[in-house]
Order: sequence, then structure tokens, then C-alpha cells
Amino acid sequence: MLITKIISWLRHSIVLALIACTLLVGWLLLKPGREDLPWTPLSLTDPIGMTTRGKIVDLTGQRDQCLALLESSGLEFTPRESFGADQCRVEDAVRTNAGQTLLPLAPASVSPSCPMAIGLLLWQAQVVQPRAQAILGSKVTNIETFGSYSCRRMYARDDGPWSEHATADALDVSGFVLADGRRISVLNDWQGDGDKARFLRAVRDGACDLFSTTLSPDYNAAHADHLHLDLADRGTMSWRACR
Repeated sequence: MLITKIISWLRHSIVLALIACTLLVGWLLLKPGREDLPWTPLSLTDPIGMTTRGKIVDLTGQRDQCLALLESSGLEFTPRESFGADQCRVEDAVRTNAGQTLLPLAPASVSPSCPMAIGLLLWQAQVVQPRAQAILGSKVTNIETFGSYSCRRMYARDDGPWSEHATADALDVSGFVLADGRRISVLNDWQGDGDKARFLRAVRDGACDLFSTTLSPDYNAAHADHLHLDLADRGTMSWRACR
């Protein structure tokens, strides 16, 4: 009986060892970077990874931590005083300084939340500018918007869920201005297969990796003239809306 138990224990040990080795080999082959590991802090120098979006969302409510990260980027910005009330209370909005190039939002008065600014900064650096250079042969000098903060429910209804705009955790992008003077408009240039349309679709697709919700003219008529980007809190590894 003792020998039988020993043999059985050895068999189980070998199986567990083989499983452990397989997992180790898989880990070494995949070699996930910091950007794919949920327990590593967000770094603005890392490429966009599987957990980047969740890490940005997790900065919500972490005002000091978020502002420190934003400051480390070199972005020139001004933290805003808290404003709004109840569901429309905003305590972490920032306004980028006019003339800086890291995040050239227009109009200059637009004030997204700090986590939203972090997402936009990554989008601008790792998606917008590379796609603009590759497809259009010029850099983006202005990201035109319809604004960030709006104290309202979704689609301005009288009831239902509150919009992410109510806490400045959203931004509506209407177009882009290039260094060579060209302007790309979501309303006028989305349709077709020309370079401007290709660029708009490319930056929409790239936004889906960074924001919880990315809605374009492909979604519905209400978004015919802008890209809606937001940071709805659905957890670090949760689902995204990308249309």
C-alpha cells in the first residue's frame, strides 16, 4: 500500500511539474511587456498594451497621482479648480496651455479630466501623429473638438444613465488640422476610401485600444460629425465599445 501511494504521489508530482514547465515556457515565449501586465504602473513611455486602457480608467479619483503622471510627460497644462455638483462634479479637470504641441486641443478652453488627458496624450503620440505622417505625410498641429464637459444624461435625455461628459471623462473630436494647412473633418471626410477617410478610420481604430468607448459615424447619425471618446469604468480587463 505504501509503495502504491508513493507511486501515485510521484505521478501527480510529475504531472504538476509538467504543467508548471509548460506555463513557464509559454510565459517565456510570450514575454509580456509592462504594458500587458495589470499589476505594473502606467508608464507614458510604454507602447499601448492589453491593460493600458484599464490603467488609465483606474486613475479616476486619483487626482494627485494622475496630475503627477501628466506633469512627467512634459505637457504644459493648468489644473482647474473643482466645479459642478452631484453627478456633474468634476475635481480633476485640466486645461492644456495654448501653444504647446504635445496635446494641441482646440478650442484652448476645453478641459477634460486628468485621466482623459492621459489617454489623449497617448493617443496623440502613439496613434494620431504616426498615422498622420504615414497616410497624409504631415503632422497634426490641432485636434479640433466639440468639448469635453457637459452636465447631462446620455443623448441629453430626461432620464437614464449619465453621460461621461458629465464628469469630463469624454471628448468629442470633430477634426484635425495638419502642419501643411490641410483640415480633416469627420463630417466631410469620413466617407470614401481616400487618404483623409483612411486616416480618420485609423485614428478611430487606434482609439479603441485606449478608451472604454469609441464611437464614430459608423455607429449612428448622432455621431456623424465627431468621434466620441470616453473612459467609462468597466474594469481593468473589461469590454470596450468600438464602433
